[in-house]
Amino acid sequence: MAGLRAKPRVGRFGAAIAGLMLAAAPAQALDTLVFSVPEVETGLQASLRAASLLLTAKRDGTTDPQDVFAAAQAEYGRLVGALYARGHYSPVIHILIDGREAASIAPLDAPARISRIEVRVQPGPLFTFGSAHVAPLAAGTVLPQGFATGARADSGLVQEAVVAGVEGWRAIGHAKAAAAGQNIVADHARHRLDAEVQLAPGPVLRFGQLAITGQQRMREARIREIAGLPTGDVFSPKALARSAERLRRTGVFRSVSLTEDEAITAPDLLGISAVVVEEKLRRYSFGAELASLEGATLSGTWLHRNLFGGAERLTVSGEVANLGAQTSGVDYKLGVTLDRPATFTPDTTLSFHAEVAHLDQQDYLENSGGLGFGFGHIFTEHLTGRAGLDYTWSEVTDLSGRAVYQHLALPVGLTWDNRDVKLDASKGYYLEAEAKPFLGFGTTDSGLRLKGDARAYRGFGDQGRFVLAGRVQAGVVLGPSLIGTPRDYLFYSGGGGTVRGQPYQSLGVSVLRAFGDQFKTGGMAFLAASVEMRAKVTDKIGVVGFVDAGHVGAMEFFDTLGGWHAGAGLGLRYDTGFGPVRLDVAMPVGGDTGAGVQVYLGLGQAF
Repeated sequence: MAGLRAKPRVGRFGAAIAGLMLAAAPAQALDTLVFSVPEVETGLQASLRAASLLLTAKRDGTTDPQDVFAAAQAEYGRLVGALYARGHYSPVIHILIDGREAASIAPLDAPARISRIEVRVQPGPLFTFGSAHVAPLAAGTVLPQGFATGARADSGLVQEAVVAGVEGWRAIGHAKAAAAGQNIVADHARHRLDAEVQLAPGPVLRFGQLAITGQQRMREARIREIAGLPTGDVFSPKALARSAERLRRTGVFRSVSLTEDEAITAPDLLGISAVVVEEKLRRYSFGAELASLEGATLSGTWLHRNLFGGAERLTVSGEVANLGAQTSGVDYKLGVTLDRPATFTPDTTLSFHAEVAHLDQQDYLENSGGLGFGFGHIFTEHLTGRAGLDYTWSEVTDLSGRAVYQHLALPVGLTWDNRDVKLDASKGYYLEAEAKPFLGFGTTDSGLRLKGDARAYRGFGDQGRFVLAGRVQAGVVLGPSLIGTPRDYLFYSGGGGTVRGQPYQSLGVSVLRAFGDQFKTGGMAFLAASVEMRAKVTDKIGVVGFVDAGHVGAMEFFDTLGGWHAGAGLGLRYDTGFGPVRLDVAMPVGGDTGAGVQVYLGLGQAF
């Protein structure tokens, strides 16, 4: 630790000196390694073993004598650092290479063969803080809880306290705050560490101009608009981080770095330099999912990241679903979306979209098309919102005949997402709510569609080995008649997104026409709940047990025309590094809409 000095006593371990070593003839080395550390406190031995270069070399099968000798000489510093981090400032360390102290062997005398290394560590007494002082501090600064007189003097706490003090000043505009001096003394007689650090806040600064380098196809003016750096406002680390994140989330750049200038521009401006590296213009992606009854779903996307040089993103996506399905035909979808970030505000994205689709379901055929536009806005790191205007036309054919639906919709939604990992969350919440008022034309009724999705995750056990996950979905259509509601606004249950173990959209509502024809359609009220217990077997492999249940009501929740069903099963997960591969096997445990085992294969957790 910089600035550390001992009063009456100096540690009895040798200092490691790096030097040039001559090449030695190849030979086997490190036949025996003995690592001797008394367990004077919980976790100390594990910390030292984790810091050991020699143990790492042994695990990696290193045998070259020069490599082993270099690791032995560097071992002193590694172990001392680990001991300081645990509050032990008077250690005695011996590293014996075939009986000789490694620190006493000159680099040019490196042994040609090493048979045995013995590491002996005496941690020495535990030190506590005498004085623990960082000043001056900005109002509201919170220092680490353990940085206090009488607490264990872990070296890392001093650094954390200094960082907290500096960041406290930076948060209120003192961008050049820094440690101006320190006095850190280890008193070996009293086993005490005195730590006093003086901070220099510096002046309050304002954001200066943004200088940009590295762009090739992006227009510089658009980079400034997207970054939204508040030039002229008081400096804020959060504002600087938000500007960098706005540039990253466009997808245009492979890397983005925003750094503060070293010099201050008179009178009080701090310039910011942005260095960007652009991604390739185009990207292709493909996906596949498989379910036993629904068959295979294939999807693909073509993306242009920077269509007009202003981070305009053009996406063409297609999907073919229900390939080989046992209960329905093949579905097709094709969509085009154009997104423009930083429209009106740096956190607002304007989107235009169009889609055509053909659905061949068990109970009906539908051909549809739609187009619209909308705005997405990022309020905070976790909260996003959206609003838009859509026109949709669809032609539906079922046992009741042919019907044409036309309507305008105004979807408005909010999403709160603080999950730690989107595809494999172990903690946090996901809440989504959407209200969609719609105006029908011709035989299409008008009304309001509401839908919500809530998910929660909690990890427990050693290193979060177990995760309890839950999900609740709900939806309702208010105002129109059942027959006058656009078909894709009605609710069904069953399948991988609602109730596993039950066939896709197997639960709906049976409607009896006056002339005697009976057919199934979706309902105007929907509830579903899922619970999963996830457990890691190894770092890569996990198992899951789950139960799902769903209910569909004809006109309202739990009416006499509605019904419910449930499914349960087991799953296997394999972590690929970018998301787990999911295999679920489920069967019905309630209701009368399904029979037999259902199998689901996809990427990412079920929710």
